[in-house]
Amino acid sequence: MALAESVTHLTTGSGPKLDYSNPPGDPGLFGPDAICWKVHADFAGMMAGGISALLLQALHPLALAGVWDHSTFRTDILGRLRRTATFIAGTTYGSRADALALIARVKTIHESVTGFAPDGRPYRASDPALLTWVHVAEVSSFLAAYLRYVNPALPGAQQDQYYAEVARIAQLLGATEVPTSRAEIAAYLESMQPELVASERTSEVVRVLMDAPTPRPAMRPAGALMRQAGIDLLPPFALRLLGFERFAL
Repeated sequence: MALAESVTHLTTGSGPKLDYSNPPGDPGLFGPDAICWKVHADFAGMMAGGISALLLQALHPLALAGVWDHSTFRTDILGRLRRTATFIAGTTYGSRADALALIARVKTIHESVTGFAPDGRPYRASDPALLTWVHVAEVSSFLAAYLRYVNPALPGAQQDQYYAEVARIAQLLGATEVPTSRAEIAAYLESMQPELVASERTSEVVRVLMDAPTPRPAMRPAGALMRQAGIDLLPPFALRLLGFERFAL
């Protein structure tokens, strides 16, 4: 019971309250036959993938600058995880109206997230290129977690279908040139590597994630295991940049 309550605590909180049963029969943006319904259904895999995604996202200086300047992640990392979980769950399983409302809400928030990175470059969260980076970091991590920890035998065609499905969310948020297959995702991540940096701010993100509190003491071992699972999902270039590969067995 305590474990179930802790999981509920991780996935609820402030923000939109969604009723996934109404209206009855509404398939939402994807419907139950979608591959993303399968991939996003495993709680533990999504948590590990979410941790991996945050670490990967933090390597992009402009994406990190927006989070650093406009987010409470340093003091409320669980709140950040809850909000992300609500968005993913709502856009995957919610009614069409609820999913579109969540997307509109995030777009409105993005409009106010602007500023300058430490190197002087301007950033805006609504930048289509940054939206694509955040999206790819997330969905590639989610699928990696599903393949590693849930179903390694998911056919390649269905993996491609997953990327094609979830690209719709990124496009609705304003992203452009969104990769829609395994080959395109791999090529995109390869092309982005020259732009990625492990800065002092990146190290702080790592510290916050590694020291993240758990809702209850009983969850501490599971939390540590989840963090390690997230690290293990990172692509080799990210492990090198973050310094994790020197701890590999």
